[in-house]
Amino acid sequence: MAASQQNLDKMKVRQNYRNLWHTSLTNTIQADTPYCCFALWCSPCVSYLLRKRALYNDMSRYVCCAGYMPCSGRCGESRCPEFCLCTEVFLCFGSSVASTRFLLQDEFNIQTTQCDNCIIGFMFCLQQIACIFSIVACIVGSDELSQASQILNCMADLVYCTVCACMQTQHKVELDKRDGVFGPQPVMAIPPAQQMSRFDQAVPPSVGYVQPAYGQPYPPPPQAQGYPPNYPPSGYPPAGYPR
Repeated sequence: MAASQQNLDKMKVRQNYRNLWHTSLTNTIQADTPYCCFALWCSPCVSYLLRKRALYNDMSRYVCCAGYMPCSGRCGESRCPEFCLCTEVFLCFGSSVASTRFLLQDEFNIQTTQCDNCIIGFMFCLQQIACIFSIVACIVGSDELSQASQILNCMADLVYCTVCACMQTQHKVELDKRDGVFGPQPVMAIPPAQQMSRFDQAVPPSVGYVQPAYGQPYPPPPQAQGYPPNYPPSGYPPAGYPR
């Protein structure tokens, strides 16, 4: 009972997260097409690799279903975590994908957008409708309903595999961001004042420089960064001022 309440509290906290995934589900194919194909054709292997990577390759931290299921911590994970993870990704593939997703969301305070929620919700609804049609077809014994249930089951399986592959690619891109695969983020800073001058001017503007009185030596040219190498130009200082 306490574990269930704790999971409910986590779900409520997760609704208040403000960070976003690096890429949405609709853009995962474009973001990393080869990995999305890999996740589509070898989903359990991808689930294993992503969970291990999410744990920073430290399998001593592994808990079945990342601690989000009632069986978590009761499957002998501490003795053979690799075998337990293999069993999880093959026998409970959907739970393994969802657990990795929750693990990343809780670590980086990532929310799921409304668009992603609609896609995931459509996947679940289609599976439920296909299941209902299959039950009704078995009870009624109608050939038409049986064919319709088979078509719905195929559609549900296709959507399920596609959405899971996109979710796994989304997780992989987020881990790439965490591990610095995209490179360091650019640091935005205000450029120095001397870099704001127009380099196409032959003589930089004299605003801010003290103009000497007539008969006094003219100040040496300022050596600011960005001035052309032939500065000062011919005619400097102006005629009438002592050199």
